[in-house]
Amino acid sequence: MAKVEIYTKAFCPYCTRALRLLEQKGVAYDEYDVTMGGPKKAEMVERSGGRMTMPQVFIDDRHIGGCDDLMALDRRGGLDPLLAA
Repeated sequence: MAKVEIYTKAFCPYCTRALRLLEQKGVAYDEYDVTMGGPKKAEMVERSGGRMTMPQVFIDDRHIGGCDDLMALDRRGGLDPLLAA
């Protein structure tokens, strides 16, 4: 199973939506709450090439993007193969 990491913030509907999709797929993930900033948020910004919006999703250290990117990848049929790797 792939290593999935997601950076989130409190009360973010896009974060909730992305987490729900991962849960529906039965995926284990590491969630990093960066609501208050700090080193994890700085790490997220660096890993994502400067993106500041939440969530930011990574699968096996590959930057997937935000919620809309994750949903689009799933609609194209590209998410399941990444998760199965």
